Amino acid sequence: MDAPLTAAEIRSYADRVVAWCDEGSAGGSASGSAGGSADQVDLIAALEELKSAACAAQAQAAVAFDARRRAEQARAGVPAARQGRGIAAEVALARRESPHRGQSLLGLAKVLVTEMPHTLARLRDGSLNEFRATILARETGCLSAEQRSFVDEELCADPRALAGVGTRELLGRVRRLAAELDPAAVARRARRAEADRNVTVRPAPDTMAYLTGLMPVAQAVAAYASVRAAALSARAQGDQRSLGQLMSDLMLSRLTGLPDTGSAERAPAVPVTINLTMSEETLAGGHAPAVLSGDGVAGEVLPAEVARQLAAHALDDATAWFRRLYRNRLGRLVAMTSRQRLFPDGIAELLALQGLGICASPYCDAPVRHTDHLTPVEEGGATSAANGQGLCEACNHAKQAPGWRQRVVSSPRERPEVETITPTGHRYVATAPAPPGWREPRYVEIGPGRYGLVA
Repeated sequence: MDAPLTAAEIRSYADRVVAWCDEGSAGGSASGSAGGSADQVDLIAALEELKSAACAAQAQAAVAFDARRRAEQARAGVPAARQGRGIAAEVALARRESPHRGQSLLGLAKVLVTEMPHTLARLRDGSLNEFRATILARETGCLSAEQRSFVDEELCADPRALAGVGTRELLGRVRRLAAELDPAAVARRARRAEADRNVTVRPAPDTMAYLTGLMPVAQAVAAYASVRAAALSARAQGDQRSLGQLMSDLMLSRLTGLPDTGSAERAPAVPVTINLTMSEETLAGGHAPAVLSGDGVAGEVLPAEVARQLAAHALDDATAWFRRLYRNRLGRLVAMTSRQRLFPDGIAELLALQGLGICASPYCDAPVRHTDHLTPVEEGGATSAANGQGLCEACNHAKQAPGWRQRVVSSPRERPEVETITPTGHRYVATAPAPPGWREPRYVEIGPGRYGLVA
């Protein structure tokens, strides 16, 4: 049997690839001078196969790691109901992903290794990539283990059956098979999916955002048709806005109850609380960007001019409230302390704004939901801004598992920098994003051997 694969071997080969890329950026053989066009295409294909094989190896390693960590937790006396907590977060950190993504990847790995061996084999040989393997696992989630195994064999036993198959066609194949094998299960899944209806917001380019409603298809089509019909009617009556602008403004008007402004250049003002954080220099005409955030919504960076326009529009509509967060001359937010066990609202909001509303865990992009002590209270940690951080719910629960530790590694004058140490001893450092008005220290020589701080 071959010797087990090690991280050192993988990194050694990765170094070879990086060296090849560096040679190409310097005008060497990697830039295309070595070999013909066919050789370059073969190289691209081989690298794609390598990526898929790496995903398969990651899946198998994740399942083995999960089994070992659960065994360790059982030997340590962790209650059965709490065994497994934090494992997906460790996988996420290792893969530089969010905890939610880590949970999905670990779940996919377990399905592939235990129930879908042919799909795993096609991932190993490059016939499938990780995204398509995820589709196969997701769409068979409502089937029994035996039915899922049948679909796995039917679709993936022969790699030639996947040649030239696109993602949409593969999705159609697996859905047709699932509906034929257990139509009742597919129907139940559709009914259960209605419980997952929700509304989300995510950033878009140029200080825009996507407001997305997840709902049953009949309701979604009806809502879209209603807004579109109203927009077409307004256009027929002479409204000069584009159909897209009208649909957006009408949807906002219906959701908030505000009157439609009828302006093509400016969206309606909204009398709800949002946090627009900027330095006084930006408010007075400076160029430092600001940050816009809201309850449960991660912060979004805004250009200075856009931020000033938002503030001016709010004043025009008499909907603005101003609060000040005090900082020192370098832009550091001032710390606050409390004797309470739970963080007061003021400190909790300060910590959320300090991270631009984004979870402080490495690689996690989820909005802040919890305020957490870096050093736990039972270990003497204070309820203070210096010992606090804003986390999402998943990260806060993960770090409560045995073996997780955190410590501050930055100077009090610098942006908060926290090191997370997992039960396996791996260390990950996350630095809080720069708040509006932040300036890195700058020193200039003001005389022979003398330097002065200028910013």
